[in-house]
Amino acid sequence: MAEHSFDVVVIGAGPGGYVAAIRAAQLGKKVAIVEREHLGGICLNWGCIPTKALLRSAEVFHLMHRAKDFGLSADKIGFDLAAVVKRSRGVAGQLSGGIGHLMKKNKITVFMGKATIPAVGKVSVKGDKGEETLKAPDVILATGARARELPGLEADGDLVWTYKHALDPKRMPKKLLVIGSGAIGIEFASFFNTLGADTTVVEVMDRVLPVEDAEISAFAKKQFTKQGMKIKEKTTVKKLDRGNGKVTAHLEAGGKTTTEEFDTVISAVGIVGNVEGLGLEELGVKIDRTHVVVDECCRTGVKGLWAIGDIAGAPWLAHKASHEGVIVAEMIAGQHPHPIKPNTIAGCTYCHPQVASVGLTEAKAKEAGYDIKVGRFPFIGNGKAIALGEPEGLVKTIFDAKTGELLGAHMVGAEVTELIQGYVIGRTLETTEEDLMHTVFPHPTLSEMMHESVLDAYGRALHY
Repeated sequence: MAEHSFDVVVIGAGPGGYVAAIRAAQLGKKVAIVEREHLGGICLNWGCIPTKALLRSAEVFHLMHRAKDFGLSADKIGFDLAAVVKRSRGVAGQLSGGIGHLMKKNKITVFMGKATIPAVGKVSVKGDKGEETLKAPDVILATGARARELPGLEADGDLVWTYKHALDPKRMPKKLLVIGSGAIGIEFASFFNTLGADTTVVEVMDRVLPVEDAEISAFAKKQFTKQGMKIKEKTTVKKLDRGNGKVTAHLEAGGKTTTEEFDTVISAVGIVGNVEGLGLEELGVKIDRTHVVVDECCRTGVKGLWAIGDIAGAPWLAHKASHEGVIVAEMIAGQHPHPIKPNTIAGCTYCHPQVASVGLTEAKAKEAGYDIKVGRFPFIGNGKAIALGEPEGLVKTIFDAKTGELLGAHMVGAEVTELIQGYVIGRTLETTEEDLMHTVFPHPTLSEMMHESVLDAYGRALHY
């Protein structure tokens, strides 16, 4: 059995793991990374990136149908699903290859195989070369997560799909049921609905996009419904009866159960951490509901063992994982980085219209005891939005009335996943309403709505 020594071993080459490896290498550490399937992990290969490629195709398709609105003409508009998927897979493949280049550039040794941790400071890798042992004083767990499957709703890849099946569909759904209206569910609902599927979304909570501000959720639901989606809230899928080319879903709402037939079901009911088979329990690592328990600096409580990204709990976002990877690498190198503040991490959903947010919702701010000021500005009041043909949207900001602190920002509309970063910077820098009011926003831009929303919170909006 071959044995190798390193300063740091990273298990998992997703956006948390590969970034941790690069930062550790930059800081002079001898680094190895272990990956069982794809460099880039789920996000790059089967998540964030390929879904955005699919959604871009749907966006262009939608705009082609609106050509007349822009004084243009487009005839015989159609799509080739196989070609749309091929482009998406090509984008993912290009970026996955780029991760391999980054590993070589930073002199990081890559081991492809399945990892276990037989003892503190030791990682065993089973791959094509047999079994190899890696020794290092610091090991970073970045094994990510996978789709949660509920009893009776398990995916089969034919009638019932997970996100992986939906990213490489063998056919175009005619009548689609999406279970779950979080980011994953609503993005796939938006994609297939735009391409013409008769789409129904079922959500067990009282509203779609349940982690978002209630006002933003309501606005988004109105737009989804306009697009032809059927939204069923406070509804549970009790079971799925699978037949020849069809699925009968038993839907329970208000104490009554009804049935409805679909040809395709996408299950998007959350994720579970990849904690099995690593030997974590034997090492004394605490696991809570499939996620490793860590402190604010990603320490597991076992000396030299760290956990980052989805395996370390919410928020389950690639950018949070990457930043945790940087923090851990810097701590291993003896530096003193600031821990992540969860309320400065933005969430983005790339449906149509897009949704983005950071910080506290209005309800959460009130629950926390804040006296708040709330500002709103609609897209219809913005010149750039009207010029783009995107007048449907809303920017909402929430401030502490006593201190002027920006507590939260919530958006729905065109390109808000790009706009939100302005408020993220504001939160990180502990910006007040006065700072934002005194900032000069360029014209004509969508970002002007961010300024107007702040002004509106204090009764000073200029254009609406």
